[in-house]
Amino acid sequence: KASEDDLNAAKKIIDTRLENAGVFDKYVNVDETNGRIIVEIPYRPGDKDQNPHKTLEDIGKTALLTFQEVDEEKYDGYLPDGTRNYLPTGKIIVEGKDVEDARPLYDSTTGRMVVSLTLKKEGAQKFAEATERLVEKPIAIYMDEILISAPIVNEPIPSGEAQITLGGGDANTIADRAKELADTIRAGALPFKLVPYQVNSISPLLGEGAKDITVYAGVVSFILVCMFMLFFYRLPGVVADIALFGLVAAQIFVLSAFKISLTLPGIAGIILSVGMGVDSNIIISERIREELRSGKTLRAAIDSGYKRAFAAIFDGNITTLITAIVLYFLGTGPVKGFAVTLFMGVILSFLTAVTASKIMLDMISGLDLAKHPWLYGVKPERSKSA
Repeated sequence: KASEDDLNAAKKIIDTRLENAGVFDKYVNVDETNGRIIVEIPYRPGDKDQNPHKTLEDIGKTALLTFQEVDEEKYDGYLPDGTRNYLPTGKIIVEGKDVEDARPLYDSTTGRMVVSLTLKKEGAQKFAEATERLVEKPIAIYMDEILISAPIVNEPIPSGEAQITLGGGDANTIADRAKELADTIRAGALPFKLVPYQVNSISPLLGEGAKDITVYAGVVSFILVCMFMLFFYRLPGVVADIALFGLVAAQIFVLSAFKISLTLPGIAGIILSVGMGVDSNIIISERIREELRSGKTLRAAIDSGYKRAFAAIFDGNITTLITAIVLYFLGTGPVKGFAVTLFMGVILSFLTAVTASKIMLDMISGLDLAKHPWLYGVKPERSKSA
């Protein structure tokens, strides 16, 4: 029977693999009593036969943990803690099978949590030889070719007992990262393999009904919003409607291109991002009206309207992005799915509202037919011609 620590370590691997496969709307929980892990997921995008056994096979493969030498000149960006994301070199020092144990441990010297690493006899010998050569150089820890950590070797380690010190963040953050790293390392040395014990495929009829209603509501609300923009803001409203349509199309394209599973919370995130786009276009349209009423020419009113509206739109989008980021890192399952579509939608909304709509409005306003003030909701006698 697997221990609680082993189950938590395996859960970490399953979470990581599902997220790498674009499955964010998931439920992964440890059943300590029966020594099992319960996984609830939607069908993975791309499975034409919609076979859940294929997904289970992928996430249940034994995780490959390796400690590798690195080429410090070859890296792809940075990890959240500021460490270089070193690319695998294939120069393996030790593997998961060489690890005896890994535990988060309180270091009384620094007053922080560290990861205590214990290697088996053969692994300790290989690790001792490598650390003697690599003093003041990093050793990268990979899980399935994904960099987990890259600690620096401070001194040779001949005993097979090592400590990984984590930096960047307060004590609570480091404690969480130490536990997560210890779980990941233990998962690479699990003394068992994951096998499906029971598989239930739930009929999608209930979810399909809810999905259809949600999509229908989204389409109806989108049409009503477009009519509102057209009626109240006339020509700028037409431009806003085109930008909103482009926003929705771009979101669907990104979701399809990256094969991100889309469930009800994800659809809600898309609809909310459309609301953000509408809000931005309303602010811009009202600013243009104000500038025209003050006596500015059409071209000057458009330029000034976008310039004055930018700060308010930028602030609103940034605060929503911060919310989406917090939901993603602190939330689980459907909350993460909502956060992903919201984050993506807000970025696309900002681009379509501020950039695409201005380009279109600048082009249209240059036409003689589009210079009449009435098209912008202003009486002719209150504005100058373009």
